[in-house]
Amino acid sequence: MVQNIPEIFRESKPEQSSLFVHDFRMTDDVVKSKVKLNLHMFSFLQIGEKQVHFANNSVAVNEKQSIIIKSGNILMTELLNKDFVYFCKLFFFSQKNVEDFLHKHHKSFSLEINKKPDEAPYFVIENDEYTASFVNSLTSIQVLDSKFSENLLSVKFEELMLYLADKYGVNFIQYLYSLTSSNSDYSFRKIIETNLYTNLKLEEIAFLCNMSLSTFKRHFSNEYGVNPGKWFLKQRLHKAKEKLQVENVKPSEIYEDFGYNNLSNFSSAFKKEFGFSPKKVK
Repeated sequence: MVQNIPEIFRESKPEQSSLFVHDFRMTDDVVKSKVKLNLHMFSFLQIGEKQVHFANNSVAVNEKQSIIIKSGNILMTELLNKDFVYFCKLFFFSQKNVEDFLHKHHKSFSLEINKKPDEAPYFVIENDEYTASFVNSLTSIQVLDSKFSENLLSVKFEELMLYLADKYGVNFIQYLYSLTSSNSDYSFRKIIETNLYTNLKLEEIAFLCNMSLSTFKRHFSNEYGVNPGKWFLKQRLHKAKEKLQVENVKPSEIYEDFGYNNLSNFSSAFKKEFGFSPKKVK
């Protein structure tokens, strides 16, 4: 099931401004949910951990950090803290919000911006006194009438952008320009290579490619000339064998890293491929 965000949080109010705040709480771990993010998003993590898997890379943040995530298809894992709680405040914004900000303040950025945007679809923020105060201010705005809250959120968005531009300099400005770029379609082969040795399933990789599983399989066969399931299986098993040989780890320590739910299935596939069990790797 794919979650369309922020639409599922809008409570049947699609006419709301693109600047939108939502409090997200959980009491159960959610591992790799498929998310179609239709707006860019600040995630001010308060309690728990967040892991995000993109088409070309992945990132994990904790309670001491917040993260900006570019719109698109992502896999989201959200983990509770030791008290079985997860909470983050989400602040959504559009590409136009970014473009308007850059247009208004571009003369203030006496920085040389590379013409080619950074490919990273995220930007990690180290929480400080300002971010704590900012999150509290969003909470205060949420209780106001919508006609006032929208104007205030616009002001707060500009304030936040200016603060982060001052704190992180060219790296942050570069990231903002990347949010306005349409050059975000990574090559099919690059996505495959990036996720080759992860524990992602084929359907999850297909989602990151913005394809159905059937379309992904067909496209993969045209590109590589083989069935993707068998190809990934073979590549990952050979990588697992290499890891066992070089790093002196146990099969029980790595099977999950290569997409297997249990050690038995990993051992059976390994023995079928190499003719001996992973325990006998030297």
